[in-house]
Amino acid sequence: HVRLVESGGGSVQSGGSLRLSCAASGSIFSTIVIGWYRQAPGKERELVASISSRGSTNYGDSVKGRFTISRDNAKNTVFLQMSSLKAEDTAVYYCAAGTIVVVPTSVDEYDYWGQGTQVTVYS
Repeated sequence: HVRLVESGGGSVQSGGSLRLSCAASGSIFSTIVIGWYRQAPGKERELVASISSRGSTNYGDSVKGRFTISRDNAKNTVFLQMSSLKAEDTAVYYCAAGTIVVVPTSVDEYDYWGQGTQVTVYS
């Protein structure tokens, strides 16, 4: 079992930055994929970024060049550095862990989810 706790959300002006953290429990953290997803009101949950156990990263098209995902296995934590934030980045951001599928490609392939953290970008 993996427990995920997100933190670092808040309100920020357009063009600003935020760093989200995802702290995970469990001794298998270093072996699993961690993904960040977001969901805005009335929209489907979409991939923001993911990072494999070896550090390979993948980004959603809308955040490429602005967001950076990283992990610290010693601290069981994954970070999402968000820069040049836009109003359309406003959403609840969720951290997810994939423990079975080696390279998850959809929401359904992640096994554990955090409770989410709100990010609001205002003009």
